[in-house]
Amino acid sequence: MKPAAGKRIFIQEVVLRDGFQMEPIFIPTDVKVELIDRLSRSGVAKIEATSFTSPRAIPALADAEAVMHRITRVPGVVYAALVPNARGCERALECGTDEVNVVMSASQTHNQANLRMSCEDSLRQFTAIAQMAREAGTAVNASLATAFGCPFEGTISASRVMELLDRIADAGIGNVALCDTTGMANPAQVAELCSQVRQRYSQLGLTAHFHNTRGMGLANVLGALEAGIERFDASLGGLGGCPYAPGASGNICTEDLVHMLQAMGYHTGVDLDALLALARWLPEIVGHEVPGQVLAAGPSSRRYAPPAACSV
Repeated sequence: MKPAAGKRIFIQEVVLRDGFQMEPIFIPTDVKVELIDRLSRSGVAKIEATSFTSPRAIPALADAEAVMHRITRVPGVVYAALVPNARGCERALECGTDEVNVVMSASQTHNQANLRMSCEDSLRQFTAIAQMAREAGTAVNASLATAFGCPFEGTISASRVMELLDRIADAGIGNVALCDTTGMANPAQVAELCSQVRQRYSQLGLTAHFHNTRGMGLANVLGALEAGIERFDASLGGLGGCPYAPGASGNICTEDLVHMLQAMGYHTGVDLDALLALARWLPEIVGHEVPGQVLAAGPSSRRYAPPAACSV
């Protein structure tokens, strides 16, 4: 891989949505707002702040409106929210959300299991939501789950991904995230698919969204970087996951990602020390340890006094 030489990479934080929705406890609204406000000052490019889904479906995010109304918005930071349907989009738009994120799976089986609808139904919903957002002047991002593999159907072909991206682009959606929802991707596969997508859809804004289910999350980032991807979703502390990958670790860890990129010479605009301070707070918030490795070991720039036996 060529030296980075200060190339800009954009970090998009998803812990408030992708991470907290998997937690069994309700995180107080005050804590969520403080976390978002501190993340806003850390230099991340985007924060997926919540999900406007039914409180019965995801009680952990039942305070979506309160969170969006109370955060302090920092210029230059995009505040996004997941919307599962037209009603969720209406709620998000009423809160002044900068970007609505819609989700479907490349796998028909995973889409049915996760969203309780067919892929065709999801695409019709995308079109309606994109129209609503366009009329409000709000950006739309489509997250294509299981783009690299499905725990039910196995490998997802590149042609299937392209077919769905054609439909998503036809719906008027200009930003897409390719998601390795259950951590099935490998770096060679990532580099190949991302290269094909970039060549065919040069007009789309592309994000890579990886999970560390099988320990290949950061390796897959390298594959995406090789293909020219500049935007990455990540979750503080590595929180998150998927109900169809039981017992697995979560999303790639934001502080580990930033540490790696900065060590390689990329420019992220993110204050790593600020992220680590938030990651140290996270176990108190969620009531358990988090899997981030740089938090445990410290950044590679840290220096220690030599052991006494090494003293001259």
